[in-house]
Amino acid sequence: MKFISSQIALFMQQRSTRRNIEFLLRFFAMLVGLIVLYSILFHFIMQYEGRSYTWVTGVYWTLTVMSTLGFGDITFTSDLGRIFSIVVLMSGVFLLLVMLPFTFIQFFYAPWLEAQKKGHTPRSIPQDAKGHIIVVNASPIALNLVDDLRNYGARCVLLCHDSPTTLELLDQGYDAVVGEHDHSEVYRNLRLPQAAMLVALDNDMRNTSIVFTARDVDAQAPIVVGAQSDDAIDILLLAGSTHVYQFHKLLGEALARRVLNARARSSVISRYNKLVVAEAPVMRTPLVGKSLRECGLRKATGANVVGLWERGKFVLPAPDTVFTDTMVMVIAGTRRQITAVDLLLGPCASGTEDANEAPVVILGCGRVGQAAARQLAASKREYRIVDKKFKSGVARNHLIVGDAADLGVLEQAGIRTAPSVLITTHDDDTNIYLTLYCRRLRPDIQIISRATLDRNVNILHAAGADLVLSLASMVTNSIINLLSPGKVLMVNEGLNIFRSTVGKSLAGKALMGSGIRSGTHCSVLALRDASGTMHINPDPDQVFEEGDEMYLIGDSQAEKAFYETFGRDADLTE
Repeated sequence: MKFISSQIALFMQQRSTRRNIEFLLRFFAMLVGLIVLYSILFHFIMQYEGRSYTWVTGVYWTLTVMSTLGFGDITFTSDLGRIFSIVVLMSGVFLLLVMLPFTFIQFFYAPWLEAQKKGHTPRSIPQDAKGHIIVVNASPIALNLVDDLRNYGARCVLLCHDSPTTLELLDQGYDAVVGEHDHSEVYRNLRLPQAAMLVALDNDMRNTSIVFTARDVDAQAPIVVGAQSDDAIDILLLAGSTHVYQFHKLLGEALARRVLNARARSSVISRYNKLVVAEAPVMRTPLVGKSLRECGLRKATGANVVGLWERGKFVLPAPDTVFTDTMVMVIAGTRRQITAVDLLLGPCASGTEDANEAPVVILGCGRVGQAAARQLAASKREYRIVDKKFKSGVARNHLIVGDAADLGVLEQAGIRTAPSVLITTHDDDTNIYLTLYCRRLRPDIQIISRATLDRNVNILHAAGADLVLSLASMVTNSIINLLSPGKVLMVNEGLNIFRSTVGKSLAGKALMGSGIRSGTHCSVLALRDASGTMHINPDPDQVFEEGDEMYLIGDSQAEKAFYETFGRDADLTE
């Protein structure tokens, strides 16, 4: 009873509630006045017919007629009385059966339900919460980040600005709280001082407000912000951001680094001390049609092929695995060994170096497309950008204005001779369409596409893309690499390099017979022994010693399988 009374008191304190109650009271007053008027007229008309009834009977007749019950025990015999009965009946149908339910629901019941929902919407988390990650936004990219972080055992709390969104996320299994992004009390309720990180993924102005307000609550909490423009970086840092990322720029640069290059066939995707991990497309190399055993890459360079991307699927190569032109190799080694791989692969197999240096075609001149263009220009690669509108800041000799779905526009951009095409629009449906179109035009061209959401990565691969990078994964990679420095390094779409200590279950076993590769689908990239010496691409006969550090590569499922089999890693937020 105390809970109900407190809920009613809180409900009545709202200005909109008081306004609705006032309207309801006016409606009921009008209804009561009409009932009184009809009861009085009932008496006069009955006297006109020569009959007499009490005042209570008049009210009784009025209510039975207006509510359409119509017992029939009291009726008029004159035409005047029957016309009056029709008027009372019709007004009753309209007011009692139509207006009354609608008015009650609209001005009382619906606001009451909404108030009940708001009362049940969480506005804080437990006081003893710690090590959690606060994500301010509920966009698909933010939800993707939360999903990935939860796979690593991190607790994430989403801050939403309205109750319906919060309740919907709660129904989907997310930990969500409602509150205003610019209210200090909200961040106190989210236990910001005990949080592992605050991530703001809104627009630049709202992000600035978020950071400034959060800094008023805690001056030391790590705050990671996504910036949309170059000008916002300094402002966000001044507001108190710990890290500011231009995720669209990072994505554009990553796309450009994957472009085929006769001088450097591989592109470095991560460095882990002396260990270098790179990707190299098999397309237009002497490896096409050969098996891993036949190519002799490890013997010639010392580098090791630790994985293969096959249309978006990461697989571990076997000695008899045959390379196809749709594969992308993941190579591990030292910087010198990666350079040796570039020399071994040599110029493109399909032509001369001049053919490979034809302009790269970029479809889309948004933030990602322009970042890719700048990266290509820094690498002294020619490019042409196709966009429907003229964009300021892009040289006219590099921009082709027109529809990318128009064959004439694509031919003007050089699609017939380009070694690669980058598809960078922000709409995944458009990217899928353009990928299919470009693949039909040029079966031999390298297609690198951008995806906004992870769920469309496989679809783009099926459409014909050789490489796909998603903005959502770019955000996730950056956050995970900050949360777990030295433990986990996310290098691509779900592909991780992680570190683990050799335990008793592996001590004394050789790498070949350890069951790591066969049982968990992970590859051992390097081994650091007790003296600190790092053995990159250790020999199959290398024996593990307890306490050695292993550096492994695998997707998220392989990493999970490794820890379930050989040990459990520390939590991300520890």
